[in-house]
Order: sequence, then structure tokens, then C-alpha cells
Amino acid sequence: MAKERMLQFVTVSREMPEKRAASVRAQDFGEIYREFAAAKAAEQAARCSQCGVPYCQSHCPLHNNIPDWLRMTAEGRLQEAYDLAQATNTFPEICGRICPQDRLCEGNCVIEQAGHGTVTIGAIEKYITDTAWDNGWVKPIRPAEDRAESVGIIGAGPGGLAAADALRRAGIQVTVYDRHDRAGGLMTYGIPGFKLEKDVIVQRITQLEQAGVQFVQNCSVGEDLAFDAIRGRHDAVIIATGVYKSRELDGEHAGAAGIVRAIDYLTASNRKGFGDEVPEFDSGELDAEGKRVVVIGGGDTAMDCVRTAIRQGALSVKCLYRRDRENMPGSQREVANAEEEGVDFVWLTAPRGFTVGGAVDGVIVQQMRLGPPDVTGRHAPEVIEGADYVEAADLVIKALGFEPEDLPRLWGVEGLEVTRWGTVRADFRSHATSLPGVFAVGDIVRGASLVVWAIRDGREAAENVLSYLAGAQAVAAE
Repeated sequence: MAKERMLQFVTVSREMPEKRAASVRAQDFGEIYREFAAAKAAEQAARCSQCGVPYCQSHCPLHNNIPDWLRMTAEGRLQEAYDLAQATNTFPEICGRICPQDRLCEGNCVIEQAGHGTVTIGAIEKYITDTAWDNGWVKPIRPAEDRAESVGIIGAGPGGLAAADALRRAGIQVTVYDRHDRAGGLMTYGIPGFKLEKDVIVQRITQLEQAGVQFVQNCSVGEDLAFDAIRGRHDAVIIATGVYKSRELDGEHAGAAGIVRAIDYLTASNRKGFGDEVPEFDSGELDAEGKRVVVIGGGDTAMDCVRTAIRQGALSVKCLYRRDRENMPGSQREVANAEEEGVDFVWLTAPRGFTVGGAVDGVIVQQMRLGPPDVTGRHAPEVIEGADYVEAADLVIKALGFEPEDLPRLWGVEGLEVTRWGTVRADFRSHATSLPGVFAVGDIVRGASLVVWAIRDGREAAENVLSYLAGAQAVAAE
């Protein structure tokens, strides 16, 4: 019934005079859309087979109780569904939007494996949480009792925010230090608004602020404030900085004007979405409008770049990736979305250098083939000699992934152990580092990973911080 109402509404509004149609749309569309969304969520949730071995749950990093909240949604018990989703996931409305469900829960749905199309778990998770916010079911964080202990969290991304949420609920005093002027990390400045609306992040940050979490913005540790000073202020510290160092390209003219980092490009676009003044965007340096854009890389960041360029009005958008479609690291769903929007994927290609005419005007592309598999089972790309060509480009975006910054050097701290990859060495259960009372979570431990893994790490670390503080209290009492 909701579907028929939606179709009827669209047809009638098209036949009306524009002013009248606009009025009707403003009055009725929200209500009709909500009815349609509710019916669609219930319909999809009812498709869950409630299988005895819930692979969707076991393949979710948070082990969300997906079958049960799907059943509740199908039965119209949305508030109960939200309460169950929130019990294991600090930010279900965010995961519902940006998790790569095709690689996690939905990709392991038994209905999907049987060839009947997966239950749209992510869309349902988004729907029930958005409904919870609309109906006031998301309650303020009110600790039963305030405690004197304080924890400093460095980094306001998903791992840091998840830890802050759990600690504040336990009554701990929490201060979050972040290098940016807004909290959220890459959720705020790295992920485009068409995938993750910024008000969705803001409402969670506001919830934390109202609960008493203190945010210290524009604070670069090691420059504005020493790491040892943060340790001195707090009973424990959680490092949740993420990884921001971009991998670079080699080759002739790799430093030419018009060749930019993905993080700079996406940050500029997101800042414009907030209404900020962004000189690099306004000058055209980080704006794809009217340009031939080439994005280099095959991960989710590359997909964010190509889809952003399309929305900015690029003349053309091409994505170069050195392996084939089946071996790319990004979400296949994201690739399909990008193709539908007009992005041209050029598989088995990599840049050898660039041509310039004042600024970049082309990418020297070397064609590749897949050789024998390496020790991980992935086929290594090999260059096809003599098959180079030039791809015209006015803007080249490097989306080759991120690496950790050298925190011990940047922060001037001794004793903080890192791995050979530069990530902070932390126990995978407790998240404790080599420094007493210092824990680490998310990408700075795992390397570039998913928001859902950072949320899991933040929640786990908070539990272990509470245990650490309890132990410190017991020692002090002796």
C-alpha cells in the first residue's frame, strides 16, 4: 500500500502546477516517505530466515544481534529493535550508512548465499536508528554516579568517540583532544556527505557534549600540547589518532600542480558542505568542476573521490587500478554505484609518470597483467612492456591509502613501542600499550581499517580502562 501511495504521489505532483506541487510535496512527501520506508524495512526484515547459525552476526565485528532486531522490525517493535542494536553498537545509524555490508553481514546472509538476494541489513539498521532519533528514543547519557577519575582521549574519530561514550556512561570524566576544528575524524572530513550526512555525526557529538565530555579542538599533540602533559592531567590515556599520512606516488613530475592527495580533496569538499571558506577549493585547485579527473587507487577512499568528482560536475572521471575488478580492495557495491553515476574504471593500469604543461595535463599509464599469486594468494600485477599510453587529466587524485605517522618522534615520547609498520603496538585484547595507563585503538593499531572495527576497539578499550582504574584504586587503598 505504501508503495502505491508513493507512486501515486509522484504522478499527481508531476501533473500539478509547479507552485502547487511544491506545496503538496513539502506537506505530504515526508509523511508518505516515512510510511514507505517503514513498509520497506518491515518487508525486508521479514525476509530473514532466522537461521540457526547467524553468519550475519558472526561476520559483524561488533557481533550485533542482527536476527533478533530484524524480527522485531518485521513485527513493528521498532523501539525494542533500536534498544537491541544500540546495546552492541555505539553508532548504529553511522554503521548502517557506511559499513561495507556486502563484505560483512549482508555478504554472509544465507539468503544471499542461496542466490535470492540478501536482506538489506544496513538499510534497516539506518532506518530503525533514524526512527529512534525522530521519536526521542535515544536517551541522554546520564551516569548513575559521577567518578573522580579522568581519561584523556587523543583523537575524536569513531574509536575515540566510542570509548568516550562508554567511559562517560560509567561516570568517568572524559576529555577528547583532536587536531581538527570539528570532532568526528574521517567521518567528518574524509567521508562525503552523500554517504554520511554530517548532521548524523553532529547529533552524536552533541549527545556526548551534553553528557559532560569535554572536547579540546585544534589541538595538535606534540605542538600545542605535549603528550606527557596529557598523561599528567589524566588517570589513563587512549590513543585514537587514526592514520593520516598519505602514501605517495613516484615517477616523473609526481609533484606537479594538479596532483593532489585524496584527504586534501575530500576535506575541502566536506568543508564547503559545512559552509566554510576553503581558498583551495574556491581557486579551483581542489574542485573537479569542468575537469578531466583521474583517481589512482582501488579502495573505498578512491570510490569516495570518484563519486565526489561526479557531483562536482567533472567533465570526465576515470579510476586507474593496477589489478582487476575481482581483486580490488574497495566495496563492490561502491564500484557499482560509481559506474551507474558515470565513472569509468580502467583496470590493470598504473601511473608511470605524468605529463605537464605548467600543471599536470596527463597521466603516463602503464598497462598491467596479473602474474602468479603471492604468499597471501593475491595475484601480483606485472607491467606489460611497451604498452604505455597517456591519459588526459586536469586533476589527478592520489587515493593510495594511509599510513601511520611516527607518533613517538612527533610527540617526543620515549617508550611508546610501535610495530615495523609504524602502528602503535597494543595488546589485541586489552588494547594496552607499552606505557602504563596508555591504551590505543582503531587505525593507529590496525592500520587503515573500517569504522566498525574502530568502534569495537573503543568499546573494548573502555572496559579495560575501567578495570585498570579499579586496579589503581585498589593499590592506592592498600
